[in-house]
Amino acid sequence: MKTETFEEKLDYSKKLLEKLMDPEITLEESVKLYEEGLKTIKEAQKMIEEAKMKVSVIDQQSQYLEADA
Repeated sequence: MKTETFEEKLDYSKKLLEKLMDPEITLEESVKLYEEGLKTIKEAQKMIEEAKMKVSVIDQQSQYLEADA
């Protein structure tokens, strides 16, 4: 199973939103799409948090190396 990138998740979320804006969509379909969209957004948010943590670790390592120099 291929792991989606942040950008792919964002693009997919936009497509779900477009489908939700269709006036012909049924209530059942809209609820399903809404749930799927929330799941996708939460996954994207998790990816952002993980990236922030990585950047923080890199910054800390960089500061440590500069202090030793």
